[in-house]
Amino acid sequence: MNAKHFLAAACVASLGFSSAIAGGEGWTHDYTAAKKQAADESKDLLMDFTGSDWCGWCIKLNEEVFSHDPFKEGVKDKFVLVELDYPRDKSLVSEETQKQNKELQAKYAIKGYPTILLADPDGKPYARTGYQAGGPEKYVSHLDELRAKKDTRDQAFADAAKASGVEKAKLLISALDAMGLEEAVVGNFYSEVVDQIKTADPEDETGYLAKLEAKEKFAAFEQELNGFAAKQDMDGALAFVEKSVQSGDFEGETKQQMIATKAMILARMEKFDEAIAAIDEAKAVAPDSETAGHLDGFKAQLEKAKDKAKGEAAE
Repeated sequence: MNAKHFLAAACVASLGFSSAIAGGEGWTHDYTAAKKQAADESKDLLMDFTGSDWCGWCIKLNEEVFSHDPFKEGVKDKFVLVELDYPRDKSLVSEETQKQNKELQAKYAIKGYPTILLADPDGKPYARTGYQAGGPEKYVSHLDELRAKKDTRDQAFADAAKASGVEKAKLLISALDAMGLEEAVVGNFYSEVVDQIKTADPEDETGYLAKLEAKEKFAAFEQELNGFAAKQDMDGALAFVEKSVQSGDFEGETKQQMIATKAMILARMEKFDEAIAAIDEAKAVAPDSETAGHLDGFKAQLEKAKDKAKGEAAE
């Protein structure tokens, strides 16, 4: 159970699919060797976090994009391709590679499949994406657009090196924001930048430190919520979410996501009227947010589930 990502999973299990390994010619499973090759050849890393024998969208991405020559030709001079596979059939991946992939999953805060990360030769990520429809040529163009984020990052860092005080902090923040990475990834790979922001803006005129504190609180909320989910304790999870919402520690879209999570829990408990009411409550918190744009669809699903439950009860 993940409050931030409850609205969509990056990949769903598709039982009718056979195994389709994205790797093969041109791909490697060795992360350390890939970084060395990228440094030697002045390329970036394209890392594919995949579930090759169960993830439907991963298989589609391989079949529609990675297996085609226009993709291979379009990326060969730009990226070292790294497949990080998490198959259900463990015999597909060596024990050594399984250990490596587990460590990288945590380091890069991977929460769904497929996740495609672009990183510099040091392994520092600067963009993320996933499945995109349109075929290999369109995907290569998409990657080229994402690759420009590294230039934006590096230019902002270079400008920040010449600045001081709040202006320096703003430039560093712009570099981090441009990449659009998960907060955990920023912490794992750009902690020195965060420290520079704190030093340059000790009074927090930018508001960055306050946002960082709020994100840390939300991460702690998610971790505790996952504990209830692991025990399948829906009553405990519901009480915890309600208490957290009322605490006053969260606001805006973050609070909205938490209330929407409350709706999801109520739906699992088949309390559909309360779940629908929670969706309306969530939407009112931040009606113009990105999350709000998904809530109408979620509400429609709840209404269908409610009608279905009524029909089954009548039978």
